[in-house]
Amino acid sequence: MIEIQAKPSIRARLWRKIPARILSVLIAAAVIGASTRYISAALDKVPSRAGFSRGLLQGALMPAAMPNLLVGNDVTIYAQNNTGVPYKLGYTCGVNVCGVVFFGLFFLRVNRWRDRRDARA
Repeated sequence: MIEIQAKPSIRARLWRKIPARILSVLIAAAVIGASTRYISAALDKVPSRAGFSRGLLQGALMPAAMPNLLVGNDVTIYAQNNTGVPYKLGYTCGVNVCGVVFFGLFFLRVNRWRDRRDARA
């Protein structure tokens, strides 16, 4: 006698993916938080004034500081000892580039979801 096994429903497969996604987000947050804390501490030890490149780096890392701030760790997201306009331009560019990358990847994924949905229809 041959047994035919039914495929798990789409809803069942989604419920299996949820814990894996939550775990992957938590691991990514921990890695990002640890690396941001390390980089922030290393930048705080530099005695010179922060210029454009340091502003660019700190601006790009600013959104990634949230996991540390949520657990109560104090990370530097803006250098008080900076060169003025060059630092602020770098910081602004860093924040904007980080946003473009993050939201660009997000909307790329949303477009893929739409394409899959349209292909099924």
